[in-house]
Amino acid sequence: MSAVMITASVVETLRAWRRSTRPLWLVGPLLMIVAIPVADGFLPPDIHLAHLLVVAVAVTAVGAGPRATALIGALAVLALVCAGLERRSLTTESVLVELSALLAVCAFLVLFTGLRDRRERELARVRSVSDAAQRVVLRPLPQRAGPVTLASQYRSAEADATIGGDLYAAARIPGSTRLLIGDVRGKGLPSISDTAIVLGAFRAAAHRRIPLPELVAYIEDAVRWGLAEFSEPKEDAAERFVTAAVMDIPDDEPVVHLISCGHPPPLLLRGRTRTALALAVPEPSPPLGLGLWPADSTDGTGAGYVPATFPFRHGDRLVLYTDGVSEARNADGDFYPLAERATAWADKAPGPLVERLAADVRAYTGGRLHDDMALVVVQRDA
Repeated sequence: MSAVMITASVVETLRAWRRSTRPLWLVGPLLMIVAIPVADGFLPPDIHLAHLLVVAVAVTAVGAGPRATALIGALAVLALVCAGLERRSLTTESVLVELSALLAVCAFLVLFTGLRDRRERELARVRSVSDAAQRVVLRPLPQRAGPVTLASQYRSAEADATIGGDLYAAARIPGSTRLLIGDVRGKGLPSISDTAIVLGAFRAAAHRRIPLPELVAYIEDAVRWGLAEFSEPKEDAAERFVTAAVMDIPDDEPVVHLISCGHPPPLLLRGRTRTALALAVPEPSPPLGLGLWPADSTDGTGAGYVPATFPFRHGDRLVLYTDGVSEARNADGDFYPLAERATAWADKAPGPLVERLAADVRAYTGGRLHDDMALVVVQRDA
């Protein structure tokens, strides 16, 4: 399950909690409003508890909305008036000051709860629109694509964000499945525009029946144009690039074709054996957007991109990841041992495996992610 689907809004959770507990939340203030005037009638004249009625209004404002706060405030004012009449002290200076203070506090709390609820509704609408937009950019991977099973996890370094500088995508064409995983230079929300450029280029070309080098050349051309088009004048275009690994998995061949553009090598888990092989390509390409290849490599033929072919048999799994995983550090500064952990849990299905790895990375770093993190597990089935 993707991070988009499991991310919950704290504001929405608090609102739901308040709605579910609102009837019980009012029991305490109502008991105080009844008990304080009654107790005042049995206490000596020099002991006065009616000023504690403001606590009932304050407690209500914490867990209820403006209407309930106004109702409890009105009842508190009425209780103070009753206590004053009972003691024949309603017109005294002390009771009048208490009454004025209670009225002022009630008005302030009603205004505060109204503004708070309106702010929460606005925040919920903004979050809903943001989540919808982020789902469009980083769509969840399908569970099945031809003869392969897919599972993914994503964590953004930005709090409350569900997308950042890491990306992945999958596309089906007749006879094969194509995959992309990448990492935009930078992290969090500022890198979303570059993420959208790469994903848009991949989705536009991946469905065409073109060789893998031509596909990567198309993405490179689109990324170079996009980075130049949407760069700020003060930005250095040479410092904006995207590392990526593009794969093609044929249906009728037990292999995977891989072009790496400066991206960390995928891990190949052999069947259910506890061995992992890093798929390091002999001729890696530069990151996307740098344009370091000669002119003939970006003319649409993809002559500068050389795919490497690796065995990928029934039961094998590919672990695709970004440097937010491989370069995650613990408190001692040690890198996360991805290959070791992946082989230790090699008997798990793709879904549980990717969830276990993602949870383990967070535990390894103490819950503090300093970079975006993307994990994809691909298993070839029969």
